[in-house]
Amino acid sequence: LEHAADASDAPTAALAFKSRRPSAQVEASRMSSVTSSHLTRENPYVMNTIQVEVVSAEESIFSGEAEFVVLPGEVGELGVYPNHTPLITRIKAGAVRIRVPGENRDELIFVAGGILEIQPNLVTVLADTAIRGNDLDEARANEARRAAEEALTNAKSKMDLARAHSELAAVTAQIQTIRRYRSR
Repeated sequence: LEHAADASDAPTAALAFKSRRPSAQVEASRMSSVTSSHLTRENPYVMNTIQVEVVSAEESIFSGEAEFVVLPGEVGELGVYPNHTPLITRIKAGAVRIRVPGENRDELIFVAGGILEIQPNLVTVLADTAIRGNDLDEARANEARRAAEEALTNAKSKMDLARAHSELAAVTAQIQTIRRYRSR
């Protein structure tokens, strides 16, 4: 880079700098050809899996490789593939779907909310509560839903009402996860 000789030459120097850069179209074309040539299955340096860790306060629920992960974000589902942009966000109650390499089905885990951290090669879920799909009990979930509905009708304060709404949302998400697990 060449610098302007003095401050009064600054606009001219900026124009000279701009004229030396390739146009946006040329640069985009060059980047797309580089990107597309590197993102092939034949390239051994492209990661095809991502490490996934799902942890609750009680235990580690899942630890292993995945082709992709789908999680219940606060504003919708989040899909995570290898080399994802780093992100930290909250997740709401719902199903975490983990596609294990070489299997035609997803590993399902119910989470009742928590924190999600995504790094290019690692997904970490710190869940308030996490239950493996095959450990979910529909009878207990239905009983918990009845209790949450009763708490909702008997709420005497705004705090009781908020707590009952939260419990009902979590139990409803758990029942939806159970139904999704059974329909696989």
